[in-house]
Amino acid sequence: MEKGKRKEELNWFMRLFTLGDRFDLRDFYDRLKKSTVEFAVIFFGILMSFGVEQQWGKSEEREDSIENLNNLKNEIEEMIAYTDDYKENIILAYELYTQQYYRWEEKNKNIFIQYYPDSSYVLPFEIYSNRNPFNPPRVTYDAIKLDGTFRLLDDSVGRLMTDIYDGTNLKYLIENSSVEEQKFIDQFNERVNYKWIYDLDYISLGSEDFWKENWKYVQKDKFLKYNLFRRLQMWDSSLFVQLDDYKNQLTKGKKVLDSVIAVRESEIEIIYWVINKKD
Repeated sequence: MEKGKRKEELNWFMRLFTLGDRFDLRDFYDRLKKSTVEFAVIFFGILMSFGVEQQWGKSEEREDSIENLNNLKNEIEEMIAYTDDYKENIILAYELYTQQYYRWEEKNKNIFIQYYPDSSYVLPFEIYSNRNPFNPPRVTYDAIKLDGTFRLLDDSVGRLMTDIYDGTNLKYLIENSSVEEQKFIDQFNERVNYKWIYDLDYISLGSEDFWKENWKYVQKDKFLKYNLFRRLQMWDSSLFVQLDDYKNQLTKGKKVLDSVIAVRESEIEIIYWVINKKD
């Protein structure tokens, strides 16, 4: 005997769930359970897929963030080494021109020539126009800003890096080592080009004989002596202080980066999930 009601005996709503020409409640219930299970599997599978994809994106961002932190730390180390080397060179120049300043009033034709024990010598005012603007490396920082991954850094780290690379300390240091230095150099060159050239028979700043022959004339040039005094004063009261302050800032930045990197590397990531995230 066939089970269920004939399809013609059902109302329009029940006909929607009837397969074949008869309706069976148990069969309907079994198919409903099967469909519900299949729907749940598909639905939660889609949710899981979206969740995994989203977590994969977060994992990628986390890796990019750690890579940026390490790259910035390496560049900060380069900047510290650059700052140390730069200061050493300025100290050498400072010592050379300090000796020149204190020898200015000596009665000696060699006062504008610095001789060394090995018979070599330096003409301080031959190289007086040389300058070395402070320009630490910043390729990594600029690249991170350009590719948009700077936003992945912790807020405190981002602010610290911005202050190191674009802050007032660096701006003043660059200005003093370039713009202010250039002012003293321009004044010296103008003095030579618009005063000395009319008073002396010839100008040859790279000639040892020139300084021996004209030492009395240069010695009387109070403008040049004052220019040298002001340049030494700028190095002593501004440039050296700013270099020390900036190195301290760099050292602090490196310590912060080391700390953040250590925390991130101590986290355990399984597949795409960090199971002991530390903020």
